[in-house]
Amino acid sequence: MKKELLMGTALVSTLGAASVAEAVTATMSGNHQTGIEFDQVSGGTDTNQQTQDNNFTVSLSETTDGGMTISSSFMLMNENSSSGDLDAGFTLAFTDGSKLDVINAGNASGSHDISIPGSAGAETVGTATTNAAETGLDFMTTASKQGIEYHTAADFLADGLKMSFSASTDGGEAAGTTYRVDGHVAIGATYVTDLGDSAVTIGAGWSEVDGSKTSTAPSNDTGGFHVGLSAVTGDLTVAVGFADGNKVGTGIQAVKEVTADVVKAGIKYVSGDLTFNVGMASGDSKDNTIGSI
Repeated sequence: MKKELLMGTALVSTLGAASVAEAVTATMSGNHQTGIEFDQVSGGTDTNQQTQDNNFTVSLSETTDGGMTISSSFMLMNENSSSGDLDAGFTLAFTDGSKLDVINAGNASGSHDISIPGSAGAETVGTATTNAAETGLDFMTTASKQGIEYHTAADFLADGLKMSFSASTDGGEAAGTTYRVDGHVAIGATYVTDLGDSAVTIGAGWSEVDGSKTSTAPSNDTGGFHVGLSAVTGDLTVAVGFADGNKVGTGIQAVKEVTADVVKAGIKYVSGDLTFNVGMASGDSKDNTIGSI
């Protein structure tokens, strides 16, 4: 894909020479198909999965003053080592400003976590691979692909208020040695108002997830809440956030339960072409094998 993009760039650059009569003509075509497939077999385990068929092509052409046509094209594809990026569903947008996400819709709690400014530097912090401390406000907002999320229009119930509601069902995966999500329910809200010269945003969310694992039931399923506040005064942004909850069986903690809380704070100041950021995150956690907390 990278080679094709380079060829397209070279073509556009060449067509910018004086011998070209007009700008490059670009046309686009493609299709996007997504859905959920259910398989019920006479012997074995019933399965269901999200399937997609995606194609998108860009064609470029131009005719020189001498009448010669130069053309090329490239195709955009999901770059993934296995079956492609299959996390996109589809969205229904309604005339009142609300919308409904269907299939892999996500978690309504995670849709409303406050963005906290962090350090603008390139430093990193090395931690042991067994470290279970969380640093984000949305660590408990997982969902299965068989889900929907409804987003209200702006000024829902009150001026400046937007809300989201989501739910998902069992993803159909067979229970194994790691935790799987059987379903979730969640709610989130963002409220925006003016306080003097400052624009204040408050975000909050709650999520509860049901899951399972072969032979061992989790003592505390994934779930919890978060709340945050951001104030913007001219070029200055100040934000704080807090989250508390449980996380089960993902990433390096695939066979563990984690009870955690996170405190985040940050400041951002923009001065012309320069942006100054400073931020902090503090996470505490207790972890153990699934079924032991």
